[in-house]
Amino acid sequence: VVDWIADYLAHPERYPVLSQNQPGDLKAALPFSAPERGEAMEAMLADLDRVIVPGVTHWNHPGFFAYFATSGSAPGILGEMLSAAFNVNAMLWRTSPSATELEEVTLDWLRQLIGLPDTFGGVIYDTASISSLCAIAAAREAAGVDVRQQGLATSGAKLRMYASEHVHSSVDRSAITLGIGQAGLRKIWCDDEYRMDPRALAIAIDEDRANGWQPFCVVATTGTTSATSIDPVPEIADICDRERLWLHVDAAYGGSAAVIPEMRWVLDGCDRADSLVINPHKGLFVPLDLSVLYCRRMDVLRGAFSLVPEYLRSGEGDEVKNFMDYGPQLGRRFRALKLWFVMRYFGIEGLRDRIRNQIALAREFADWVDQSEHFERLAPVPFGLVCFRAHPLSIKEEAARSLEENPKLPHWSRDVEYVENYLDILNERLLEEVNRRGKVFLSHTKLKGKFTLRLAIGNIRTTRDHVKLAWDELNEVLGIANRE
Repeated sequence: VVDWIADYLAHPERYPVLSQNQPGDLKAALPFSAPERGEAMEAMLADLDRVIVPGVTHWNHPGFFAYFATSGSAPGILGEMLSAAFNVNAMLWRTSPSATELEEVTLDWLRQLIGLPDTFGGVIYDTASISSLCAIAAAREAAGVDVRQQGLATSGAKLRMYASEHVHSSVDRSAITLGIGQAGLRKIWCDDEYRMDPRALAIAIDEDRANGWQPFCVVATTGTTSATSIDPVPEIADICDRERLWLHVDAAYGGSAAVIPEMRWVLDGCDRADSLVINPHKGLFVPLDLSVLYCRRMDVLRGAFSLVPEYLRSGEGDEVKNFMDYGPQLGRRFRALKLWFVMRYFGIEGLRDRIRNQIALAREFADWVDQSEHFERLAPVPFGLVCFRAHPLSIKEEAARSLEENPKLPHWSRDVEYVENYLDILNERLLEEVNRRGKVFLSHTKLKGKFTLRLAIGNIRTTRDHVKLAWDELNEVLGIANRE
């Protein structure tokens, strides 16, 4: 198996990056029930190649530009293997002292690396969805509502939290899960660069207080999913200080860039946050799943979750940290080991060089878009993501000619709507065909109602050649579509 993994990682480009399977293909290729007797490992590996691999979308492929890459580096994979071999449950300090203390050490290394002060403690969860869920639960605890005993229904509190229009959907899920409800999450208007407007936030808080709501939490984002926009955290922190609201920063994607000294500005104001999430499995080449929540009020986070039955009581007391007290999970994997391996193997310098290179590649791709007569960029490029769309010169000329011939706004508005609908259809078909070819894999979003292509550079194996291949594929497919 180890040899198979090594060979797979050495040649990921032999496979189409996006699985070409149809729904039900894998299920049809496997027996209806488990084997009565054990089978040889050789047979299992043969089926891995025959059945499993064709149904895998290869996130480790250097042509994977969809979503945000979660590339598993070799040292991270080895750390994961060792974690599985140890098979410890890191719920208490005594159930594996190394797991608990290594988590504390590696998270302190990472905290220093991204420039957070030592007032922040840290805890590892699986994903940013759970990190944000726990942070918002701590915010609810800090609001003084006795949810632990009474529940939200009995308390009668109408809790309200705030986030930008472009906040990750996991924040909506957290509101649903924690009983805040979607009605309790108010989305705040964003500016032309998709950043939360602090003035709109302040007005919303005043309105809600006047209408009987109890504001308790604001979620700011450093690196939104659609466009990697950066909310103005310093101004939002001012409002939270004044209104005594918990400030949680979702830096799951953008936070990793702060390991580069010249990119430290992306976390400006985050030292004033109550909590912040960063995902090493996104930007620091750690295999899924490893998300880190930093919190300035670890006592409040503990108060939201700690519940110790008699059979888990230990004699160490406050001398040690029992990480089971800081989240909904009792069982915890030894995740810190793979983060430790990655940080040791690459070192600070190696991590910085790789992230710098990815940002540089994204900016070069953005330059190609800006210089093209057939594409246009739809958002700034602070990190490794480029948001753009095909907008062929012929369409631009046709639109300009239509404006000249029809200067009256109502008529022109109908023309604009027609052009935008055409462009949406064109870009959707462009994305579908590029992905179908299997050399690269891109995703999409909608910005200001426009169907937008996303090219996200984050895979440790991606080079300039792979980025250029994506650009060539886009241009080739667009050229074919225009000729048709």
